[in-house]
Amino acid sequence: MSVTLDSTGLTREQLLRIARGGEEVVITAATIERLGTQRAAIEEMVSSGVPVYGVSTGFGSLATTFVAPDQRRALQRALIRSHAAGVGAVVEVEVVRAMMVSRLTTLCSGVTGVQPSTALAYAAMLNAHLTPVVFEYGSLGCSGDLAPLAHVALALMGEGDVIRRDGTRLDAATALASAGLAPVELAEKEGLALLNGTDGMLGQLIMALADGEDLLAVADVSASLSIQALRGTDRVFVDELQALRPHPGQRRSAANLLALLADSTIVDSHAGDTTQVQDAYSLRCAPQVHGAARDTFAHARTVADVELASAIDNPSILPDGTLSSNGNFHGAPVAYVLDFLAIALADVASMAERRTDRLLDVHRNFGLPPFLAHQAGVDSGLMIAQYTQAAMVSEMKRLASPASVDSIPSSAMQEDHVSMGWHAARKLRRSLAAFADVLAIELVASSRALALRAPLAPSPATAAVADLVNGVTGGPGPDRWLSPQLSAVGELVRSGRILATVRHHLDIH
Repeated sequence: MSVTLDSTGLTREQLLRIARGGEEVVITAATIERLGTQRAAIEEMVSSGVPVYGVSTGFGSLATTFVAPDQRRALQRALIRSHAAGVGAVVEVEVVRAMMVSRLTTLCSGVTGVQPSTALAYAAMLNAHLTPVVFEYGSLGCSGDLAPLAHVALALMGEGDVIRRDGTRLDAATALASAGLAPVELAEKEGLALLNGTDGMLGQLIMALADGEDLLAVADVSASLSIQALRGTDRVFVDELQALRPHPGQRRSAANLLALLADSTIVDSHAGDTTQVQDAYSLRCAPQVHGAARDTFAHARTVADVELASAIDNPSILPDGTLSSNGNFHGAPVAYVLDFLAIALADVASMAERRTDRLLDVHRNFGLPPFLAHQAGVDSGLMIAQYTQAAMVSEMKRLASPASVDSIPSSAMQEDHVSMGWHAARKLRRSLAAFADVLAIELVASSRALALRAPLAPSPATAAVADLVNGVTGGPGPDRWLSPQLSAVGELVRSGRILATVRHHLDIH
């Protein structure tokens, strides 16, 4: 299968299909023709003798330095080489591919003035699954994700390294030749056009939206198991109560919880117990917290869709053929929502950890054994699983500290305010990875607790989840090596098997 690039741009789903699914991109003939027309405007400027930023001048604080005509193509090569200054760990292949797809959509928009052949070469490298080696540090999230995008452009020139489909690393020149591709010789302005975008942070935002929205649905599932195991009520989730404060995310999470708890004999067994006046906040307020996170994700989706439909470059070619400087490369809109998401996830994770702790505490778990241990004293049960969960929640709280408020001036004060959006994206990826494991540990604890509530039975949908989890961990019993069990349930969360199990019974989102 393939995804066609034209003037309409891409959807989030299409970007994911290319970045993660490996689908090819096809640039339409009409797009190629339009790029040729718009490139002609650049050629006119090149021959006009008028100083144009990035075409006949230096970059950043060197914008007032004139570059002679015979040095202007060398200027583009030098730009890429000097800006490919990343260090640190190698960035994940899917992130680099997402960044490349996003940049390619801007190249195809025509505002950058690249040659049609350059856009085709960029697409060909993507389709050949030659992923440039990009490093963790280098972007300040302003003037684009400069260093990450420069490493991609470097590979397009036949320099630097790439990672092939089989995971092996190879120098770019050899890899291009083996794929039947030739290095690109950049013309005037093209080096700048390959660098000036928010593509790295945007690609990571789009992947975070897909992953995070699924994990928030899992959070409703894990909460529903804990609510039953802790003898909670479902009455607080009825729509009449949620309608009193009708935030969309809250109502969605409450509806999920109500459906997940339906036909639970555990819930029914204590419906008339007057000793339980109100459930703890981590049970009763789950829709309010999970729902606020859902609404934060909804806002982030709006930002991502606007950004994905944007054509970001500086300077940009306007419809009348003029080349105009602008500030559209500033990553603030994306950086803010990346930070918002990390804050929301940390809070949902914190609530999940509180439910787990309550499940293990003999003073608060309504008759379950201490730490859900088989023989408390001899066995420690899930005591240290909660320590692990607490450690990850604490890390998520640190990762929730916003990157977007930490501007550091650069380029001799020409670029005196930057977004740090790339760093917001990197820490959000780490937060999402931890969040999946936090939910997995709650599922391990709540599934074991539900087994200990037998013969009372949970609802059919949650019983299926508990059976799946207990089948992997072994459920209640003497202490066993816990780490592999936690990892295995983490994989159930990440792979989508938890949600698939629930959706066999219920339609939750």
